[in-house]
Amino acid sequence: MTKMNAVGWFDIYVAELDRAVLFYETVFACKLEPIGDPTGETQMMSFPTDMGLYGAGGALSKSEFGRPGAGGTVVYFSVEDCAIEEARIAKAGGKVIRPKFSIGEFGWVTLCQDSEGNIIGLSSMK
Repeated sequence: MTKMNAVGWFDIYVAELDRAVLFYETVFACKLEPIGDPTGETQMMSFPTDMGLYGAGGALSKSEFGRPGAGGTVVYFSVEDCAIEEARIAKAGGKVIRPKFSIGEFGWVTLCQDSEGNIIGLSSMK
C-alpha cells in the first residue's frame, strides 16, 4: 500500500469568484490560474501548485454543489510568517478573527475570514 498524506487537494467554495480571486491574490501575493472542470459544472481558479512537492494543491471553486461559510472545515495555508499575510487581510476585504498566536512547538497561527465568509488559517514557524 502506498503511503499518502491525508489531504490531496482542497476546494474553497465561493459566491463571487472574481472577488475571492482578488482577495487571495492580494493576501498571498500570488497569481491564481483558471483550471478546467471536466464536468463543466464548476468555475475554478487554482492556487500555484506543483503536485510533485510536499503538501496539497487546491482551488477556489464556484459551484451549485457547494457554498461558502464559516463554521466548517478550516484550511491552513503555510506561510513564512503569519504576520505578513495577516497585515493584508483587511485591505483585501477580509477580517482577522484571531491575530497571530503561538501553538507552542508547532509555530504560529492566524485565523481569518475571507471575502466570502470562509474561515481560513495562516500557519508559520516564526
